Amino acid sequence: MKQAWRWAWLLLAASAAHAGEARFTEVRYQGDDGGPTPTAAQYRNPILAGFYPDPSVVRAGQDFYLVNSSFGYFPGLPVFHSRDLVSWRQVGNAIERPTQLDLGQNELTRGLFAASISEHAGTFYITNTCFYCDRGNFVITAKDPAGPWSDPHWLGFEGIDPSLFFDRDGRAYVVNNGLPEGKLRYDGHRAIWLQQLDLSTMQMTGPRKVLVDGGADPATNPEHVEGPHLFRHGDYYYLTAAEGGTGEQHAQMVYRSRELFGPYEAWRDNPSLTQRDLDPSRPDPITSAGHAQFVELADGRWWAVFLATRPYEGNHYNIGRETFLLPVQWVDGWPRVLAHGERIPVVAPRPALPRTPDATPMSGPMAWRETFTAPRLPFAWVSVNAPRAHWFDTGRGGLRITPSATPLGEFASGQPSYLGHRLQHHHADVQATVDAAELAAGEHAGLALLQNESHFYALALSPGSDGTMLALWRRASGEAPKQGVVVASVKLPAGIHSARLRFVLANAGLRAEYATGNGEWQVLRDDLDAKLLSTQTAGGFIGATFGPYAWRDGENAGTL
Repeated sequence: MKQAWRWAWLLLAASAAHAGEARFTEVRYQGDDGGPTPTAAQYRNPILAGFYPDPSVVRAGQDFYLVNSSFGYFPGLPVFHSRDLVSWRQVGNAIERPTQLDLGQNELTRGLFAASISEHAGTFYITNTCFYCDRGNFVITAKDPAGPWSDPHWLGFEGIDPSLFFDRDGRAYVVNNGLPEGKLRYDGHRAIWLQQLDLSTMQMTGPRKVLVDGGADPATNPEHVEGPHLFRHGDYYYLTAAEGGTGEQHAQMVYRSRELFGPYEAWRDNPSLTQRDLDPSRPDPITSAGHAQFVELADGRWWAVFLATRPYEGNHYNIGRETFLLPVQWVDGWPRVLAHGERIPVVAPRPALPRTPDATPMSGPMAWRETFTAPRLPFAWVSVNAPRAHWFDTGRGGLRITPSATPLGEFASGQPSYLGHRLQHHHADVQATVDAAELAAGEHAGLALLQNESHFYALALSPGSDGTMLALWRRASGEAPKQGVVVASVKLPAGIHSARLRFVLANAGLRAEYATGNGEWQVLRDDLDAKLLSTQTAGGFIGATFGPYAWRDGENAGTL
């Protein structure tokens, strides 16, 4: 299979040999959203800034491992390691081979939904849903969370958000969201199901039973109970699950039972975690908190990772749903993350754990530079779906990209030549240095800011018979041309084929700039609307990414 894939790449590369090539020698990033600075005894929320939603965590001895959703991006399911629950280093991606699964030619907001990581007897497991893939839910395994991970074992049941639970006798069970028994009573009516997994065959076995129908208070018609996790503490099995949708009404509920298959009672003081009961006009809000997973430390204390968002205006946030951390307090045998009406703190006391050495900053002010001189891309870089051709190389003086006939606004006919990195701040400076000298006529290359297929900006160079043009492309709806329309342009000085390109973001404000040689930055457009990059505008579940991009013209080219 690997050899066949290699030959397919070579054939596709040969068919595109007539195309030009763009060279990127540098990408720079700097971001700072302000806020209080943690002391040595504190940490900052979020712990993973930017598009790192649906966190799942497991402890293995002194080590913690965390995995996030990745939807239509490849490689998928980023895996992180920490010793202190605060500082995290990405050690791999669980879905890293195109042969592991086919994401299909679907929208970016489909693909790999909420994953759950667990460990038993020296083997690590990730359960996941490939939404709109052909086969649905699966489990993969690895001896080392850094990988390699196995090919999927498909599980064959309906629903999303599977999570694996190992009971004290070693038996494994999958708990997940699914349609309820019988008819839907209302829109958003869902249930939480439980069934045993036979680890010897990796197949579901025995009866499948509903643990929760609707949510914590069925009389109120709670919507979309999902993201369930089971754990055992004392004499009880505890089930925790989110409800209310993944937006501002998001909340985390807790249930318990003395028997694995129930019946489960809901805590009378639910929710264990939410921000939906706070004044929506409060300053610097953190919203949409939920989809939590609890983890027990070696000393018996408990913590929770969960997702939340940091909108800058209304419900606009460009950086997606992020990973947060808070301690868990046990109250009369029930786990509470936050008291009702309490705000998620931006800084809080650190867990009493040894600090993670050499951790890469994943929150707070940060700045970095990538020159693409290594033979492989760093783990954080992603493409839109799995590669279908060999269209980029690193190590030969930077990053070289062959332009694709598929623009960012298309997903059904091919793959865009785009490498993205998650945007992690609302106040950010994003730069790329691109050389367009080897592009062919009708080709474009530059720096993109992507929310999804229908909402993005691209600042790109293109050669012409009378010199190199720089244009700013924008797509602001699904009805626009798939490569967007040109909203600003300028001709570079004669003989100049390369430039530094920059986007400067400040919440809803966005500025596009360029510079040639060692010259000063020149403003191309300074009145752009960054809300175009928010899910409130664009829809879906993902956060914005940015990075090198190259394409060649098809039909319906944009006009100034």
